[in-house]
Amino acid sequence: MTAIQALFIAVLQGATELFPVSSLGHAVVLPALLRWPLDQSGPAFLPFLVMLHLGTAAALLLYFWRDWFALARGVLGLADAHRVAESRRGFMLIVIATIPAVIVGFVLERPLRHLFGAPVIAALFLAVNGVLLLFGERLRARGDASRPLASLAWRDALSIGVWQCAALIPGISRSGATIVGGLLRGIDHEGSAHFSFLIATPIILGAVVLEVPKLRHADIAPGVFSLAAVAAVVAGITAFLSTAFLMRYFRRNDAWALNPFAYYCIGVGVVGAAALVLDF
Repeated sequence: MTAIQALFIAVLQGATELFPVSSLGHAVVLPALLRWPLDQSGPAFLPFLVMLHLGTAAALLLYFWRDWFALARGVLGLADAHRVAESRRGFMLIVIATIPAVIVGFVLERPLRHLFGAPVIAALFLAVNGVLLLFGERLRARGDASRPLASLAWRDALSIGVWQCAALIPGISRSGATIVGGLLRGIDHEGSAHFSFLIATPIILGAVVLEVPKLRHADIAPGVFSLAAVAAVVAGITAFLSTAFLMRYFRRNDAWALNPFAYYCIGVGVVGAAALVLDF
């Protein structure tokens, strides 16, 4: 992997991990369209995978540090009784929303693994992701999506967590699926995005924990870790800026916020699949 390719993948990861357009789908489809011979399931790419995830998780922790600080104080009993109860409740909701993806990911890891190297399938599911976003907006428009995030109950968190499982398929956005899940539970775009980004942190860190032991047995060429570290910083900065933009965007465009991303995914997915099949 060249330095240009590494920085491109870093920016791609930092932006698409938070935007509802599927980071995994883009990471599979775009290199194939650009004819880049990147084996993202191979040992040579493993340091980049780990470092990019670390950079993204660090950006989310930094942006939402007040939330995590309050949760930590509450869980440890270092605040007043009301805040302790609220923080522990919030922490449990994050845990509940995380459990379905952990279970389904563990059970279906091997059956889904072959999809990671199939750009055409990823492109088609990218188009499906766009349809999913439109579906969420249409159903949400028929109901009441004005509940505050503070009203989230354990059933809501579990439902959002089940939606998150769809992102195990390359092309389906984790943030998009969880935001749609939030909308369908009556939470507005900003609140749904806020919760989506909070539950992204343990999922991303969990992926890092699973991959780190593999580094001990991988044959890593000299200089790869240095380039991966630079890529991680770039991915982190991109992720932080993307989060800041999206939180403001969802707050200001609550009536139709997912529509532009939906049309983008459908367009890129269909055109990308056609280009790959026809070998343009």
